[in-house]
Amino acid sequence: MIGILRKGVARSGYEIRHYFRQGDSLFFTFLFPLVMLLIFSVAFSQTTFGAPGEEISAAAYYLPGMVAAGVLLSGLQNMSIDIAMEKGDGTLKRLGGTPLSPVSYFIGKLGQVLVTGILQSALLIVVAVVAFGVELPDEPEKWVTFAWVFLLGVTTCALLGIALSAIPRSGRSATAVVIPIVLILQFVSGVYIAFSTLPEWLQNVASLFPLKWLAQGMRAVFLPDGFEVAEVGESWDLAGIAIVCGIWLVAGLVLARVTFRWIRKDG
Repeated sequence: MIGILRKGVARSGYEIRHYFRQGDSLFFTFLFPLVMLLIFSVAFSQTTFGAPGEEISAAAYYLPGMVAAGVLLSGLQNMSIDIAMEKGDGTLKRLGGTPLSPVSYFIGKLGQVLVTGILQSALLIVVAVVAFGVELPDEPEKWVTFAWVFLLGVTTCALLGIALSAIPRSGRSATAVVIPIVLILQFVSGVYIAFSTLPEWLQNVASLFPLKWLAQGMRAVFLPDGFEVAEVGESWDLAGIAIVCGIWLVAGLVLARVTFRWIRKDG
């Protein structure tokens, strides 16, 4: 077991270096939420959000959603496309002939997602504070909430990304399969559009998926308490976030275990 962990940690270092050498992945997963935060912050710079006495800037309003979207992009999108491409170009087939176990491979991938997710969130927060003067929460309990929502979200999205990588039939088709799913989830989950303004049926559909809950958890951290009344049920519903994401975590783990192979069945 120690050997598996050691190989997994070593694999994480390789995965992180490889990730930052890919210009397209770096932009569309690591920098994309930052670009969107800059666009919304500048476009709505003259607009304030919230009730009188609790108004916040556009940068403060959109920051939670962009942090949640970053978790989804780093975990689900990057993981699913990356693994599908590694299947397509024969990388996984070659790894299957080495002493590297699937568990070590997964640890390496999860380590890469965790590190890049932390760096991405830190970059978003620093830019929001330095460039737009966003005030961060000073209550310790809010940062505790941030920690567990972030870790639960990263792990859940990464496992779902591993499972989703089984769907594309080739590495070249992976982006066409995965990116539309990720974009739709962002638009219906309260990242770009206020969740309460969506039709009730669309809210119900979005509530089945983890991104809606991750965005809600991040709003509970970064937005003033007065914004809680705008949520469904007028509550941050932290327990609901833990339950839904926990269910998806287990589902992702089972699906990843069932669907992952060094080569495709039909390969």
